[in-house]
Amino acid sequence: MLTTTRVFNFSAGPAVLPLPVLEQVRDHLVSLPGVGMSILEVSHRSKAFEDILHETEADIRTVGRIPGHYKVLFLQGGASLQFAMVPMNLLPPGQTADYLVTGAWAEKAAKEAKRFGHVHVAATTQAEKFARIPEPADISLTKDAAYVHMTSNNTIFGTEWKALPDVGGLPLVGDTSSDMFSRPIDVSRHALIYAGAQKNLGPAGVTLVIIRDDMLERSANASAGLATMLSYKLHADNESLYNTPPVFAVYIMGLVMKWLLEAGGLESIGRVNERKAAKLYAEIDRSGFYRGHARPDSRSLMNITFRLPTEDLEKTFVKESTAAGFDGLKGHRSVGGLRASIYNAFPEEGVDALAGFMREFERKHG
Repeated sequence: MLTTTRVFNFSAGPAVLPLPVLEQVRDHLVSLPGVGMSILEVSHRSKAFEDILHETEADIRTVGRIPGHYKVLFLQGGASLQFAMVPMNLLPPGQTADYLVTGAWAEKAAKEAKRFGHVHVAATTQAEKFARIPEPADISLTKDAAYVHMTSNNTIFGTEWKALPDVGGLPLVGDTSSDMFSRPIDVSRHALIYAGAQKNLGPAGVTLVIIRDDMLERSANASAGLATMLSYKLHADNESLYNTPPVFAVYIMGLVMKWLLEAGGLESIGRVNERKAAKLYAEIDRSGFYRGHARPDSRSLMNITFRLPTEDLEKTFVKESTAAGFDGLKGHRSVGGLRASIYNAFPEEGVDALAGFMREFERKHG
């Protein structure tokens, strides 16, 4: 077991990793079994790493039940680079891309796409401070849109799509960075899915992209005007090995996938995440001392945002919770208040401890 004391890490990301994964990385950091050197030293052209890459992809396909006509890519640049790569590869000249704007990251994705083509905001809840997910009646899609872009979970505002929007057969692109593999996902309803790893999948540094084959053909048609490294088709043709990939991050992602499989897969982890979130939302709703930001029917399982009666109390909450061994509870500056991020690897005992702290804090300051 680790000898250092670990706090409960509620950070929105980079986020908590499974303890068994961290322990395995520690034990094998100096010399990877069967290799004789650290994973930090292994060549990306070696059989050792190719085996790791292929095994990680196979486990991702198993976890996500990814159909065979989708490619799995390991890229760099985070979701922010995908904000550009998606329209550069998938938005042909003269066509329109639809964006469902549900928070700050969705806004950034739409803003970046406007640099490369015409963007239509098909729905937004900005006027309501992004406190809810759009209703079906709020969504106005463009006929023959090149694609429809959504952000499945909004870390800053604490909202999450409970079901995929009906896009009428248009290609659906999903930024799932903060809730990827936190519950079952229907990959077949997407044309492309991307996710920065640093929430549920692994450490910062690698971005998972799952892309349908017909979108790769669209990427191939766009490639003539693209910088080489920005082509999905090129990365797919080279099995994510065109340049040096983030070897260490891919390795840890592979370990996290095995941890997920051992935990029972997405159905099992989804039930755990629902139970964890329900405990904190029950505490928020219990007396009125705490006030949730997100509308109840739009609440995220991953990022729980809430306020206290005054900003001074919120500052006191952060100070006292930090002293009690809780880290990362200060809310984003654009929303204020508090935010508890409880991704897959966040332990349930930490949720119970925070709920107890919230009750005691209310007793002292309410």
